[in-house]
Amino acid sequence: QVQLVESGGGLVQAGDSLRLSCAASGRTFNNVPMGWFRQAPGKEREFVATITWNGVSTYYADSVKGRFTISRDNAKNTGYLQMSSLKSEDTAVYYCAAGRGPLFSRKAVDYAYWGQGTQVTVSS
Repeated sequence: QVQLVESGGGLVQAGDSLRLSCAASGRTFNNVPMGWFRQAPGKEREFVATITWNGVSTYYADSVKGRFTISRDNAKNTGYLQMSSLKSEDTAVYYCAAGRGPLFSRKAVDYAYWGQGTQVTVSS
């Protein structure tokens, strides 16, 4: 069992940076991939970024590539999403998730545990 709690969201201006954190409880978090997803009002949840259990490999959605950086600190049971050059279209509720198995994925169905989400609002 893994419980996830996101934090760090807020209201920022376009061009600003923000770092989201995902605090995990449960020993299995360190053994599975972690992902970040987001959901804007009236839209479906979409993939943002994912990272392998050991932090060696990462994968990003094209819309955030070069602006967002996913990372994790297994010693602290915490994952991060560093967001830079924020745009109004990045406005959404951001969710972190822990994977079901060893392979990282961009599909929400491949993640077993989810946080409650943190709101990010970017004003233009």
